[in-house]
Amino acid sequence: MMYLHYCKCCQRIHMLNGHKMFCPKCESKLTELRISYLDFVGMNREERNFLVQDCQNDALLAKMSANYRMYKYSKWYKKLQSGNTSVTSENQTSDTKEKISVLHTDNL
Repeated sequence: MMYLHYCKCCQRIHMLNGHKMFCPKCESKLTELRISYLDFVGMNREERNFLVQDCQNDALLAKMSANYRMYKYSKWYKKLQSGNTSVTSENQTSDTKEKISVLHTDNL
């Protein structure tokens, strides 16, 4: 599926397939937007420019952003978990919670 992401560094909206974390242009962190692909495609140039301006405001961007909650089922997350097999289960859960909290704060 196509999702809209905003890059603060590039000040651009990217249409990307899947839930991406990093900008394909500058490799900085992306913010996934709640607006659907079809709604964005239906906008005219003026409306898209207003959307980019709204994304530059941190308070509005926080309201327009979406948190991807299904990361536990993604390949990269499973690969991350399989790499932590040598850690004890108690340390693994605390380590996992730290990584998850970093993921949540990265999207803000």
